[in-house]
Amino acid sequence: MMLNRMSRLLTLSVVLAWAPVALADDALWALLKQGGQVVMIRHALTTSGVGDPEGMKLDDCATQRNLSDEGRAHARQLGEAFRQRGVAVGQLLSSPWCRSIETAKLAFGKTPDVTPALGNLFGRSEEAGRQLAGLRPLAGQKPVTGNTVMVSHGSTIYALTGISPDTAEMVVLTPQGGGRFKVAGRMAAHKL
Repeated sequence: MMLNRMSRLLTLSVVLAWAPVALADDALWALLKQGGQVVMIRHALTTSGVGDPEGMKLDDCATQRNLSDEGRAHARQLGEAFRQRGVAVGQLLSSPWCRSIETAKLAFGKTPDVTPALGNLFGRSEEAGRQLAGLRPLAGQKPVTGNTVMVSHGSTIYALTGISPDTAEMVVLTPQGGGRFKVAGRMAAHKL
């Protein structure tokens, strides 16, 4: 009797602990379906390591850390989550790093517009002021159609929002104009 009751309480606590997360994700997907949001996505999973190898060149993907096979699968799952929910992508922007461009292409099936404002700030903190000055207006501008999707890096998203996302995780922003925005929430769409 006591074991049965403990089992039911444990089951109930698991359900109640999971429910707010699911509801939060559902609310974010509903917001995205309405359009008008800015979605910042950290590139998908890469080969192991931190930062880029010595001598990295932006115009040579072979010199950079790139997506792993698992990362490519996550990028595709991310795009599929958008398609299954009928979430429109208007403008698609990316960091100039190959791992961000590839994430955008695999997820959304088109080549993104590349902007240095979304570039990696890891190990490049001296670039933060200039990049954020270019990034804030993009994050604060309401999309003309659908949602603006920006694929970047954890360090860059953190510098703008104070949130350190996991790979292929989304941080949803509601533009307020004038370079201002509110964080609507975050979720890892590739895990759905």
